Amino acid sequence: MPKTYDEITRKTVPEPDSSWRPSPEQVKQAQEGYRAMDADEQQLHARVVAAVGAGIDVEVTGDRVTLRGQVADAEALSRIPELARGVDGVAHVDDQLVVSSK
Repeated sequence: MPKTYDEITRKTVPEPDSSWRPSPEQVKQAQEGYRAMDADEQQLHARVVAAVGAGIDVEVTGDRVTLRGQVADAEALSRIPELARGVDGVAHVDDQLVVSSK
């Protein structure tokens, strides 16, 4: 049974040389379950990222925000979700932050 993209293509596409192949970034997004944000979600995402700072993974679905990543200490662990909750348009924050073990 074929296992790689190219093996599958050779078995299923009549003219494999003319087939379109995804970029490495597209493959990564597909594996991670990429979901495009609409314009409102993009604006909310930008506001939350500006509020919480770099280094925190921010995901926006509607008015719900998920925070992921590692923070330096317990103070940041409680402060960052509060900063996100303070952003206009955020209805719920799913806090998945952890304190770094460094």
